[in-house]
Amino acid sequence: MIQEFYIEIFATIILICITILLRFTSTRLIKHYAKSSEILEHRTNLVAKYNSIFISILFIIAVFIIWGVQTKDIFLTISSVITVVGVALFAQWSILSNITSGIILLFTFPFKIGDTIKIHDKDFPIEAEIEDIRAFHTLLRTKEGELITFPNNLLLQKGISIITVPFEEKEFTD
Repeated sequence: MIQEFYIEIFATIILICITILLRFTSTRLIKHYAKSSEILEHRTNLVAKYNSIFISILFIIAVFIIWGVQTKDIFLTISSVITVVGVALFAQWSILSNITSGIILLFTFPFKIGDTIKIHDKDFPIEAEIEDIRAFHTLLRTKEGELITFPNNLLLQKGISIITVPFEEKEFTD
């Protein structure tokens, strides 16, 4: 019985070895690049995690191909899973919006941890220092010491000024 699947078993073992080597190498390269570019460790770990997920998905697809699963069946399964996940996330559009915004903030670097920003909102303006940028939200600390959790999607929707040099408030005289 095993002799019938000898080629598939051997190919799967080789694929497992290649996948482990690829994940290890790519994670080391990501961390090396981040260290040389002085990118924050939190962002580096997030990119490494997304990379590992992508490699794992490719591994699963390759295993299906090795074991003879028809391509149309793979695409049908993937499209069904994406549809179910899409409907579930559409019901939670704010979560999807925050995840997407977190990814945009992760790769575009409009501001970084330690920057003081001013969020231009007519109802609730905020001036605070960025303490951490996470996948769903950003942590801001005001001058008064208040910690604000601000959704990432709102950071992309609102006008933001990065305050590079703190200025002293002066009374205006005519």
